[in-house]
Amino acid sequence: MFSDYKIAILGIGGVGGFYGGKLAAQFENSPEAEIIFISRGENERALKTQGLKLFTGEGEKIVHPAIVTHEPSEIGIIDLLLVCTKAYDLESALDRINSCIKAKTIILPLLNGVDAAERVKRIVPQAQVWEGVVYLVSRLLAPGVVKEFGNANQLFFGSEQAPEEKLVFVEKLFRKAGINAHRSENISRTVWEKFLFLSPLATLTSYLDLPFGGILSSVEHREELMILFSELKEVAAAKNILFPEESIGRIQNRISSLSPDYTSSMHSDFQKGNRTELKSLTGYVVELGKKLKIPTPTYEKMFLALKEKSTTTNLIQ
Repeated sequence: MFSDYKIAILGIGGVGGFYGGKLAAQFENSPEAEIIFISRGENERALKTQGLKLFTGEGEKIVHPAIVTHEPSEIGIIDLLLVCTKAYDLESALDRINSCIKAKTIILPLLNGVDAAERVKRIVPQAQVWEGVVYLVSRLLAPGVVKEFGNANQLFFGSEQAPEEKLVFVEKLFRKAGINAHRSENISRTVWEKFLFLSPLATLTSYLDLPFGGILSSVEHREELMILFSELKEVAAAKNILFPEESIGRIQNRISSLSPDYTSSMHSDFQKGNRTELKSLTGYVVELGKKLKIPTPTYEKMFLALKEKSTTTNLIQ
């Protein structure tokens, strides 16, 4: 059904490398679909010369997409674009391949945060923009090398405007590649549920400079985490995003199932001196709270402290 279907993955880091690797492994030398990795710099060079080395719970494999490039002329018109960049790179990355995106192009952003689809629509209004969210612990260990940790792999996606047959088609395509994908009937709430999990944890792990286990082992730190959950839920409620009563319990169970040594990607970026997603994961809550007149004193305190830390090392974007 999807002969000559062109699937491009923009950003081959932990998330893009994992899902792109799954797709490339399934459709390598296949007439059904063409897989393109859009990457730059050292990562692009490594992917071209040695392929993608992907470590998952199923073992190790080296996969080769049909094309590795950052040149629009080598990409052509894309049918399905998975956007897996960092939040701070979204606009510039899409601008570079704008000519490859037409009215038939489906764009599925898999970024941290809750405003990715809205931002994508502003950049490429001609495309069909869906929403997506992933639960995945995966890291780019070195150029061309991606490793999955644990077994938390889940991908949820959806659209209020897309025809059901298109959603079903993409779901089947993902599952054929061994991706644990699910269509969500209320994708906005699904995206916010992930944000309810991610934002407080990213904020607190970065603020305290502690992994998940360091937070869960302290009564004081667990209370701080609950305060962040509460502030974020109030902001979401002001936007008519309501969570089930059991949502916090599910999040706590999910955190407890992870290794105590795991931490958020934002905390990891702070530790490594990399650029961070502080604006999207923490600052967004503070800004939205002010706009909706919902106080977020704990978020604001931690955001200002992390912003100060970022300013001295140029980590915030």
